[in-house]
Amino acid sequence: MPKKVFVGKVVSDKMDKTVTVAVTQQYKHPLYKKFIKRVSKFKAHDEENRCKAGDTVRILESRPLSKTKRWIVVDVLKKGA
Repeated sequence: MPKKVFVGKVVSDKMDKTVTVAVTQQYKHPLYKKFIKRVSKFKAHDEENRCKAGDTVRILESRPLSKTKRWIVVDVLKKGA
């Protein structure tokens, strides 16, 4: 089974070696056929503390690293302003 990969925006970098990434997903409502945005927040491991709030990053699913951390930052796609 392949690991999941998401692209999201860093919303918090206040923890050591950990960032919070908000991933926005769109889906169509089954009855009303209108597109709905759903935002999920994931804690991701950032070994070198290179991510800052506002950066766009790619995260990869991994084994549990702590109580809430199950993702790893693969690369920084775009630096925030």
